[in-house]
Amino acid sequence: MKRCVALVVAAGRGERFGGDVPKQYKTLGDAPLLRQSLGRLSAHPDIAEVRAVIHPNDLPLYEIAAKGLGIGAPIMGGQERQDSVRLGLETLAADAPDLVLIHDGARPFVGADVIDRVLDALEHSEAAVPALPLSDTLKRLVEGDGGCETVDRANLWRAQTPQGFHFQRILEAHRAAVGMALTDDAGVAERAGVVVSLVEGEERNFKITTQQDFQHARDLMREATETRVGFGIDVHKLGEGNSVTLCGVVVPNDQALEGHSDADVALHALTDALLGTIAAGDIGRHFPPSDDQWRGASSVLFVNRAVALVRARGARIVHADITIMGEAPRIGPHRRMMTTRVASLLGIDSGRVAIKATTTEQLGFIGRREGLAAQAVVTIQCPVETT
Repeated sequence: MKRCVALVVAAGRGERFGGDVPKQYKTLGDAPLLRQSLGRLSAHPDIAEVRAVIHPNDLPLYEIAAKGLGIGAPIMGGQERQDSVRLGLETLAADAPDLVLIHDGARPFVGADVIDRVLDALEHSEAAVPALPLSDTLKRLVEGDGGCETVDRANLWRAQTPQGFHFQRILEAHRAAVGMALTDDAGVAERAGVVVSLVEGEERNFKITTQQDFQHARDLMREATETRVGFGIDVHKLGEGNSVTLCGVVVPNDQALEGHSDADVALHALTDALLGTIAAGDIGRHFPPSDDQWRGASSVLFVNRAVALVRARGARIVHADITIMGEAPRIGPHRRMMTTRVASLLGIDSGRVAIKATTTEQLGFIGRREGLAAQAVVTIQCPVETT
C-alpha cells in the first residue's frame, strides 16, 4: 500500500478575519479550530502521518491545538502560502512518502468521504482536487460604464482541499514555481504540466476566511448530534510472570500477559472501541507492533491518543463497558480501582464505566489458561456529519 502523508498548512495570519489570534487558533466548540483539521486527518486509516506548517510565532498556540494527537514536530512556514507548502514538502523529502495530501488548516470539517475520493483518484491520476460546481450566476464588472456582464459558469468549479499529489511531482513543481503567486497547489502542479483530476467535494468542507464563516462553523457545531457506538476486542497469550496489567491496574497473578507493549488486553480493546466510534482504523494502525517506540509502552498512552482523536472530532464520550474473559485472576477485588482508572482516562464519571468479568467454564484457550481476552463497547455523542 502506498504511504500517504497529510501536510496541513496553518502559517497564515488571517488578515481578513481579524482578531487577537490567527483564525486557526480561535476556539471552535471547546478546542482550537485547527485541532479539528488535524484530528480528522490523523484519524483517517489511510493517512500514515500528519505534519503541520505553522508560523514561528505560533508555536505555543500550536502545541495546545495538537496536544495528544500524536502529530510530528511542526514545520516553520514562509512568507507566503506557496513558500510554506514548499518548505513543508522539503522537510518531508528526507523520508519521502508516495503520496501527499495538502490541506488548509482553516477547513475544519473535511469528511472521510472527500479524503477517500482524493486517494482513490490518485490510483490513476497524477493529482486530484475536491471541488464543487458553481450554482450561482456569475457577473463581471465592465470597466468604464459601471455595468456588468454575465459570465458562463459551465465547467467552472470551486476548488477545496485536501488536494492530493504524487509526492515527487508536486515537490518538483513547487521548486520550479519559487517566487510566483499561484492560488493553490493544483495551480502549481498545472504549471508544471501535471494533469489534475476533479473529484466531488462537500459543502461542509468550507474554508473559514471571515467572521461570518466562523459563525457558520459554530452553528454547525451546535446542530444535532448523533449517538455512535464502537466495539473492540483483544486477546493476549499468558506466559511466565507474577502479574498482569488490566485497565491500567497491576494485578497479582501466577502468569503474565505477553505482548509488544504492556499487553493490557482490556485497554487495547477499549482503544479499538474508541477508534471505532469515529471510524479511525484500529490500534495496529496507530501503534504498530513493528515500531520499537511502543515496546513495553503503557497502554494508557494508546487510550489517551484515541480519546484525543475522538474529542478532536467535537465528540463527547458517554459510556464505556468492558468485559474481561479469563479463569484468573479474580477481577472483583480490583474492580473499583479499574473503574476509577478508566473513568479518569476517558474524562467521565465512574458511574458511566462498567467493568465486568467472566470465565469460559474451562473451555477453549481461555479455559486452559493459555490467554486472556477482553471486549469493550464505547458510546459517544458526535456532531452529525452532513454535507
